[in-house]
Amino acid sequence: MMLSTHFSLEEFFVSEYAMRKGLDNQPTQPVIDNLRILAATMEKVRTTLNDNPIKITSGYRAPMVNAGVGGAKDSAHLHGYAADFICPQFGQNLFVAETIVARGMCRFDQLILEYGWVHISIAPTMRGMLLTKRSAEAPYEDGLNP
Repeated sequence: MMLSTHFSLEEFFVSEYAMRKGLDNQPTQPVIDNLRILAATMEKVRTTLNDNPIKITSGYRAPMVNAGVGGAKDSAHLHGYAADFICPQFGQNLFVAETIVARGMCRFDQLILEYGWVHISIAPTMRGMLLTKRSAEAPYEDGLNP
């Protein structure tokens, strides 16, 4: 099922971890509704990145999947409000994140430069937070500077 022009439902919930562990990661209808909104945001991200293909590396996570991958207990992934992604044809993750911010074409709650991907989340508040993941001891810092 397509959630938007370029994004399918499946790419937002397929999880290698869930498959390895035999966990159900199928989203409920309310989560699918949230993923549809997230897909609309991802369409804006794709446009921002010169219409280059985006690979979703993590989207919705059922509670057992989220816990198993070490996700935050209040993760937006639990509600279908977050996606981790890469866009290799556009450039490195730092450049991707900086471009999203600089062009200002899409609103977000959090944009986080993580270890091997960019995390974007949406929420009713849309705080526009910019963060960089550093380590388990000091997980996030303001800004996107590496």
